[in-house]
Amino acid sequence: MASTSETLTLPVLPLDDEVVLPGMVVPLELSDAEVRAAVEAAQAAVTGAGGKPQVLLVPRVDGTYAATGVLAVVEQVGRLSDGDPGALVRGRGRVRIGAGTTGPGAALWVEGERVDEGLPGGTAPGAVAELVKEYKALATTWLKKRGAWQVVDRVQQIEDVSALADNSGYSPFLTLDQKIELLETADPVARLRLAIRLLGEHLAEQDVAESIAKDVQEGVDKQQREFLLRRQLEAVRKELRELNGDAEGEESDDYRARVEAADLPEKVREAALKEVEKLERSSDQSPEGSWIRTWLDTVLELPWREHTEDRYDIRGARAVLDAEHAGLDDVKDRITEYLAVRKRRADRGLGVVGGRRGGAVLALIGPPGVGKTSLGESVAHAMGRKFVRVALGGVRDEAEIRGHRRTYVGALPGRIVRAVKEAGSMNPVVLLDEIDKVGSDFRGDPAAALLEVLDPAQNHTFRDHYLEVELDLSDVVFLATANVLEAIPEALLDRMELVRLDGYTEDEKVVIARDHLLPRQLERSGLASQEVRIEEGALRRLAGEYTREAGVRTLERTLARLLRKIAAQHELGERKLPFTVGPEDLRALIGRPHHVPESAQDPAERRTAVPGVATGLAVTGAGGDVLFVEASLADPETGAAGLTLTGQLGDVMKESAQIALSFLRSHGAELELPVADLKDRGVHIHFPAGAVPKDGPSAGITMTTALASLLSGRQVRTDVAMTGEVSLTGRVLPIGGVKQKLLAAHRAGISTVVIPKRNEADLDDVPAEVLEKLQVHPVTDVRQVLELALSPAEAPAIAA
Repeated sequence: MASTSETLTLPVLPLDDEVVLPGMVVPLELSDAEVRAAVEAAQAAVTGAGGKPQVLLVPRVDGTYAATGVLAVVEQVGRLSDGDPGALVRGRGRVRIGAGTTGPGAALWVEGERVDEGLPGGTAPGAVAELVKEYKALATTWLKKRGAWQVVDRVQQIEDVSALADNSGYSPFLTLDQKIELLETADPVARLRLAIRLLGEHLAEQDVAESIAKDVQEGVDKQQREFLLRRQLEAVRKELRELNGDAEGEESDDYRARVEAADLPEKVREAALKEVEKLERSSDQSPEGSWIRTWLDTVLELPWREHTEDRYDIRGARAVLDAEHAGLDDVKDRITEYLAVRKRRADRGLGVVGGRRGGAVLALIGPPGVGKTSLGESVAHAMGRKFVRVALGGVRDEAEIRGHRRTYVGALPGRIVRAVKEAGSMNPVVLLDEIDKVGSDFRGDPAAALLEVLDPAQNHTFRDHYLEVELDLSDVVFLATANVLEAIPEALLDRMELVRLDGYTEDEKVVIARDHLLPRQLERSGLASQEVRIEEGALRRLAGEYTREAGVRTLERTLARLLRKIAAQHELGERKLPFTVGPEDLRALIGRPHHVPESAQDPAERRTAVPGVATGLAVTGAGGDVLFVEASLADPETGAAGLTLTGQLGDVMKESAQIALSFLRSHGAELELPVADLKDRGVHIHFPAGAVPKDGPSAGITMTTALASLLSGRQVRTDVAMTGEVSLTGRVLPIGGVKQKLLAAHRAGISTVVIPKRNEADLDDVPAEVLEKLQVHPVTDVRQVLELALSPAEAPAIAA
């Protein structure tokens, strides 16, 4: 190679946006004035017969020349393949450009020095060989992908490091800056490393691009295949419809026609048509299409304009309620009032006032088995409306009430919308069963979602998350049932009209058993009414002694057990039919009674046969119940002083016991009680049924009476039960649940009940037949309670 000291004077041939490296052979067009001038000047400078013209190929970018050029020899001048004049040049070596000079012709002449392109000293031959091998492998891979098999052989034959690196100049993927960087890198080893890096990066990008293109092509092929199959399927279906004469099949899929033909509210129609437009724009393969179809089907199936005519025969409606349910006058009165108001509004053309119709929201609160659920169906029957039951027990997801957003897979409207859809009218009776059993967790609070549903001021514009259009619920009669009032959130309870079902009297249970339970159980037992007859006395004993509950479920199970026993005895040949069951037959058939009233027991066996035991009244989740309070004094030598309370009592009840004891200590002399015994002796108050939690202030006067009976030695009357809160001054304060407690006293055979004076107004809610059999004493002071409850002092007390 030429040494770096060799100086050349050459005409400049500028290359715009192009780079030629040593060893490359390229054609140049002579139509450009500068190119033609450089070639002509080189031809003019040739001396001797065998010399060839030489030019300096210099890249020019935006009018700026590179610092290094390539010495090139003009191999041939002639015509190119398109007929234009051209020249074929071959690159020989790198030249570092110096100062300008003069020369023949119109070209630009410069001086330059040849660049030594030999391997630098100290280069390890093994490392160079590895680089050569790596470059050839990469180049071969790239050329094979392009199908240039002849070029592969030529590259494999190149052994010179500099020539191998410059061979990358033919690569079409290199940018102008990358080619200039290769040109200006004089060290052949560094230039080869640069060429390896650029070629490796390009191959990596090419692999990614090919992978993406393959995936895209596979997706396109799948879509095209699916599209073709769907078109073929549509064509087959069309042919089948034409063969079967089914002209309506195609119209059933035309959602636009269905929406326009449906009698929808204006805003609902606009929303449905927008969805139809989306469906028409979407492809058959789009998952959004199935979501839209499901939504449109739901909207079109809702009874937007359907209303059932209310039955305005008020007397007939009341007769239906009385025939299907005994008692429950509060609910029957409320439904009768509702129908009367609806009738008058309809007569005066006031069906819709302020965009709202005349719906109702009632909450039926009562113990299990009193007929809350079955009452909903009777209300719908009496009003002439459709009936739907929505079970809310255990519901924890807010979406169960308001629906899911349509973005979720498998989204559905909420239970309220589904109830209206199932009813087929916009004014059904919807029973929200067990509303007090609604739970809440991380998915939301369903009770909060019910606030809008049950608010008469808001539910005419109810929005389900799935529908996202307004649904008028103002004409729906909502009946919510619950067992425990305290379990319903206060905000929700405020939106409902409260109706309490406190349980049935014994007379009502007998009527229900005779008219409803017995016929149903006879049918289930396969017996006819002529084969088995149960006397009213037997029914009364079943209700009073074999069961003790607010409702009638246990009574119905007892009747079923009785009838099964008779049916089995008949099949075994032990009893002939027809058979009449009297009160005296019950023990032989179903055993002894479990709830014998205290008044029916032997005086010596009654709980209150000893001093220190009093009878109280309480309210539980199953209605009212009788509660006994026992008190005792510990031996002064063995027992520790103080107050001991047992029976799983709550804090309020414990405080009531402290108040009762403090009152007796401070008023012992006035009441002629030996309170001195309380100084050194411990007092123990116990509430039987220790497994059942108890709380509340209403046992205050009962504990006071039990302690007074213990200290005085006077028994508490067996036929007396009491309820009321006591204060430190001896005042009897009002309590709740008077109706349930009086019903419980009546069931237990109590004849005398003591209640607070301020609860006297609650007696209006108690059935008249119960009040006739009870002697109720409203009191204001504990002293009156003791006078009524304790036996006379001269009566001998039975030793405990």
